[in-house]
Amino acid sequence: MTENKVDVLLVGGGIMSATLGSLLQLVDPSLSIVMVERLGEIAHESSSSWNNAGTGHAGYCELNYTPQAENGDIDIKRALSINAAFEVSLQYWSYLVDKHKLPAPQNFINKTPHLSVVWGDDDIAFLKKRHTLLSRHPLFEAMQYSEDAATLRDWMPLVMDGQDATARIAATRVDHGTDVDFGTLTRHLVTSMQQNANFKLLLNHQVKTLKQDKSGIWHVAVKDSISKHPKTLQAKFVFLGAGGGALPLLQKTNIPESKGYGGFPVSGQWLVCKNDAVIKTHLAKVYGKAAIGAPPMSVPHLDTRLIEGKPALLFGPYAGFTTKFLKQGSKLDLLQSVKANNVLSMLAVGKNNMDLTRYLIGESLQKHKARMNTLRAYYPAAKDSEWVLAEAGNRVQIIKQCDEKGGKLEFGTEIVTSSDGSIAALLGASPGASVSVQAMLDVMKRCFKDRMEHNDWQQKIKTAIPSFGESLIDDANLLKQVRTQTLNTLKLT
Repeated sequence: MTENKVDVLLVGGGIMSATLGSLLQLVDPSLSIVMVERLGEIAHESSSSWNNAGTGHAGYCELNYTPQAENGDIDIKRALSINAAFEVSLQYWSYLVDKHKLPAPQNFINKTPHLSVVWGDDDIAFLKKRHTLLSRHPLFEAMQYSEDAATLRDWMPLVMDGQDATARIAATRVDHGTDVDFGTLTRHLVTSMQQNANFKLLLNHQVKTLKQDKSGIWHVAVKDSISKHPKTLQAKFVFLGAGGGALPLLQKTNIPESKGYGGFPVSGQWLVCKNDAVIKTHLAKVYGKAAIGAPPMSVPHLDTRLIEGKPALLFGPYAGFTTKFLKQGSKLDLLQSVKANNVLSMLAVGKNNMDLTRYLIGESLQKHKARMNTLRAYYPAAKDSEWVLAEAGNRVQIIKQCDEKGGKLEFGTEIVTSSDGSIAALLGASPGASVSVQAMLDVMKRCFKDRMEHNDWQQKIKTAIPSFGESLIDDANLLKQVRTQTLNTLKLT
């Protein structure tokens, strides 16, 4: 075995690891950084263009980010938070484009209006109230609302083509919504990092064990799947950004903070349009309301995408039941994740979410005709022969211990760090990639606390992200300044 000493070890070759590595290079180019990816190429799992939703999640169209209470009140706090976090990503990408560390923005991000659509009196009342609340805030002041058939036909012609003339329908729209090719973005971030001699990428390397010595150094055993040669990397700091694979890796660390966490895997599928004429007709991301019992990642949407430079039109995702934590994972992943410290919370979640389990199994057993019938709610004129099924990525929802129910299912993202800040893991799914910059800044604040408090690091981050240390939710003037700059630089106006 050979020993390799590094300052930072990034496990997983996705958008999170690439973003963290890029930010750390920004503040300290002298840091030695190694990225380990178990597959033969980066961004091939959760960050893959086909596996990721591609929506620049900003709360514009995702109705699940503004839940409605039984008394009718709508909570917009999460939508504000996610929108502000996405603005942080836009600032950083804009800076990298300016510095020629990313290519022309149309290679990875494109303007794509974000729409929410609903049918029926109750849902229309909800959408109208949601628009009223959100549009009062500077973050959402550009949001439009309409029930006018002619306007809606202009906004979303496929949705209106063949709609029942007597049906009540309403939609909101934000013109500066985005489609993001996170797979391409990840590859460009890593290519940029490779210009620094202190960065090394190890493909086809899988982490086997993680052990911390008394001095705080992590000894991470990895195996080259091609040569079969094992090696050990000694790292001062380890980040586990392996998508659904992060939970099993976190469990291997045996840090106290990992205890009690479990995972609930969910698979996904898309219907993909084969008719170029139909694809060209639709230019928007049109989101509806999730079916009762469906996980938030299954919010149905008719979705314009630009994947590796080619226009695409997708509908879905259709959720499914799986025991694999990664698309290219093992069917034993779920079983192997059950430990003495999380078995009770996982059993409690299983008991309390039987409706969800039945829903996922039912989704996975659907025939093409049933999937097409779901699509026709959003595109009534859809033809069976013009749509094919494609596999999307897997997501692992977080299971946590809960005093009341024994365990609860979380649908967001969560950062888990050791008490000494020497290791961090990112668990969960949406909004995920869209808020990767804010999430990785949070990792740096927790794991590089002393250096993040130094003026040198703060000024470097502030140069790249002008809103760093301030609130875009509370400061309308700052928001206007940074949004104007990022929309222009990224060609989103």
